[in-house]
Amino acid sequence: MSKSTASGCPVMHGGNTGSNDSVTKWWPETLNLDILHQHDARTDPMDSDYNHRNAVKNLDFEAVKSDLRTLLTDSQDWWPADWGHYGGLMIRLAWHSAGSYRMGDGRGGAGSGNIRFAPLNSWPDNASLDKARRLLWPMKKKYGNALSWADLIILSGNIAYESMGLKTFGFGFGREDIWGPEKDVYWGGENEWLAPSENRYGDLETPSTLENPLAAVHMGLIYVNPEGVNGNPDPAKTALHIRETFSRMAMNDEETAALTCGGHTVGKAHGATDGSDIGPEPEGCPIHKQALGWENPQHNGKANKTFTSGIEGAWTKEPLKFDMGYFDYLFNYEWELTKSPAGAHQYQPVNMPESEKPADPTDLSVKRMPMMTDADMAMKVDPIYHDICQKFMQDPAYFQDTFARAWFKLTHRDMGPSANYLGPDVPNEELIWQDPIPLGSSDYDIATVKAKLAASGLSSADMIATAWDSARTYRGSDKRGGANGARIRLAPQKDWVANEPERLTKVLGVIEDIASQTGASIADTIVLAGNVGLEQSIKAAGFDIEVPFAAGRGDASDKQTDAESFEVLQVLADGFRNFQLKEYAVSPEAMMLDRAQLLGLSASEMTVLVGGMRVLGTNFAGSLHGVFTDTVGQLSTDFFVNLTDMSMSWEPLGDGTYELKDRVTGKRRYTATSADLVFGSNSVLRSYAELYAQDDNAEKFVRDFVAAWNKVMNNDRFDLLD
Repeated sequence: MSKSTASGCPVMHGGNTGSNDSVTKWWPETLNLDILHQHDARTDPMDSDYNHRNAVKNLDFEAVKSDLRTLLTDSQDWWPADWGHYGGLMIRLAWHSAGSYRMGDGRGGAGSGNIRFAPLNSWPDNASLDKARRLLWPMKKKYGNALSWADLIILSGNIAYESMGLKTFGFGFGREDIWGPEKDVYWGGENEWLAPSENRYGDLETPSTLENPLAAVHMGLIYVNPEGVNGNPDPAKTALHIRETFSRMAMNDEETAALTCGGHTVGKAHGATDGSDIGPEPEGCPIHKQALGWENPQHNGKANKTFTSGIEGAWTKEPLKFDMGYFDYLFNYEWELTKSPAGAHQYQPVNMPESEKPADPTDLSVKRMPMMTDADMAMKVDPIYHDICQKFMQDPAYFQDTFARAWFKLTHRDMGPSANYLGPDVPNEELIWQDPIPLGSSDYDIATVKAKLAASGLSSADMIATAWDSARTYRGSDKRGGANGARIRLAPQKDWVANEPERLTKVLGVIEDIASQTGASIADTIVLAGNVGLEQSIKAAGFDIEVPFAAGRGDASDKQTDAESFEVLQVLADGFRNFQLKEYAVSPEAMMLDRAQLLGLSASEMTVLVGGMRVLGTNFAGSLHGVFTDTVGQLSTDFFVNLTDMSMSWEPLGDGTYELKDRVTGKRRYTATSADLVFGSNSVLRSYAELYAQDDNAEKFVRDFVAAWNKVMNNDRFDLLD
C-alpha cells in the first residue's frame, strides 16, 4: 500500500522536516527547523521600515500597463516571439506561476514570486519561462520596489490576454516577493523529473488516491501530462486526472473546461526540433550562462525553431486572438493520433484544408498543421466536459466571462481576502472563494465585554482553547482561515473533532449571548474571551500584563462560507493542544512544525506557545500529556523547568507516549507525547526550552507568550495593514 492511502497525511513529508543538505545530514531523522526561519529578517534585503503596501499605492499603474503593452511586440533582439507577439509566452509565465497552487495546504501559487527560485524555476514544465522573466526585467528595474515580481508576472499575463481581445475580470496588485526558495512546500518524494505517476498514487486508475496535498500528476509538471497518463494517450482517462488535479486547485468542472479551452485559445506549443541536445535547466547550467537555461543548439533565432515541451503547433487558426477558434477546430474536425518532430504524442486534424491552418510563427506565408493534446481531446470525449463546451459554443459571451472569472481566480486565489488587493482594477464584486467577511464594529465598550466574560462562569482554559481553535486555522500560504469571521461557529468547523463540538457549543452559547448584549461581533468576543482567560492565568502566575486587542472583526454568514472549500482547513493535528486525529506517516512533531509554519511562527514562538498552552490546561479533551505542572491554569515556566530537570528520566510506554519518573524513587510524575519531548531532544528547541527554564526569565516568558498569542489572533487582520 502506498503512503498516500496508508496515512492520508495532510502535510509535508520528510523532505521538508528532515535534511540531507546541511549539518543535520548525518542525522536524517532530526527535525529540521529551517522552514520556520527561511523568510525572516535575515533573508529580506528591504529596509526594516519598508512597507510594500504603501509602496504599491504610489505606483503609476497606467504607466506600468502601457509599458507592458509595448513590451509584447517590442524588444525581440535576443529572443524570438511567435507571430511577433510575446502574449503566449507571458500568459504561460503567469499561468505556470499561479498554477502550482494547491488547495490542500494552500502552498504554491503566484503570491510570492516563487517561480524565480528552485525548484520551480527549473521544472521541465517551466522550460523557457526564464526567457519571459528576463524580458520583463527592464520593467522591474524601471519601477523598482513598488512593482513586485509576483505582481508583474501575473499582470503580464493579464495584459497579454487583453491585447488579444479578452475582457479580463480585474486585477489586484499587492503580492510581495520572497527572497529564496520555499522549503516548506512538498512537491513529491520522487528523485527524478517526470517520474512515473504510480509514485504518487495509491492506484493510478483511481485519481483520488493522488498523494495529499499534491495536485500535479508528475514531479516537475504543473497539471497533467499533455501526452496522456504516464505519456500514454487516452483522453477518457486523462479527463479523470484533469478533474482530480483541477479540483485540488479549487476549480469545478466548468472552471476547468473554461481554463483549458481558454488557455489554448491563444499561443502555441513548441517542439519543432529534436530536443535531445537541449542544455540543462537554469539551476544546472554553467555559471557563464547566468541561469539562462535550456540552451538549444539547433535554435537559429527563429520562433519556429523554439523547443519547450516537445509538442508542436497552435490550437487555433488565429493564435493571437481570443475567439472561439479552439472550439471550431476541436469539434468540427476528426482528430488522429500522431507525433511531433520531437517525438511527442499529439493529435492532428483529418482532412483540414490548407486555407484553414494557422500560419508559421516566423514566416506568415507558410501554413502549419495545428494540433491538440490528450488534455484537449479530453474536453471532447468526456461527457461532462463535452456538454460544458457545447454550452460555451452556443454562448461565446458566457464562455469569455466564465474564462475571465476562472483566470482571475487562478491568478488571485492565494492572495486571500479582497482586502489584500490594491490598484484601480480590483473588481467591485466580492466572490465566495475570497472568503468574504463583513466589516465588524469597533463601537462597543471592550471593558464591558471583558467584565461579562470574566463573570460568565467559563473557565480560563475553555476561553483560551476556543480562541485558539478559532484562530489556528489560518494559513499564511494562501491567507485563508483565522479568527476573523468567527467561522468556528459555522459548518464545517463547528463539527470538526479537533474543536470538541460538545464543549464548543456550550462555550459559544455564552460568548454569543455576551456579544449580543454588548454590540461586539462574535469574532471579537471569541478573541476577547481568550485574552480574558489568558490575563486571569497571568495574574495567577503573579504578573499583571494586559493582552493587546484590536477590535473590528466581523461575523461571516453561512451564505458567505463555501463549506466544501473550508473542509481542506480541517485540523487533523495540532501539537499546540496535543491533538492528533489518528496516526500518520509523519510524526506529531513534524505536523506541529507544519502548523507553526502556516501560522507564520518562528521556532522560538512555537516553543513559547506550546509550553504555555500545556500549563494552561488547554490540551484536547483535557489530556494530561505534556502538562508538566502542579499548578494548572497559571502561565508559568513549569513545562520547561520540568522538561530540563535532570533529577527525572523519561521512559517510553509503548503506545507512542512517555512517562517522566523520579530517578531515585521511580515515581511517575508526568506523561508526554513526542510533540512534548521534542523540545528537550532537538538541540535548537532545547536551547529555547532552557532559556525559558532559567530562573530570571519567568516574566520574559509571559511577555513572549503574549506577543506570540497576539500574532496568531491577528494573522488574518488584513484590515489593519493600512
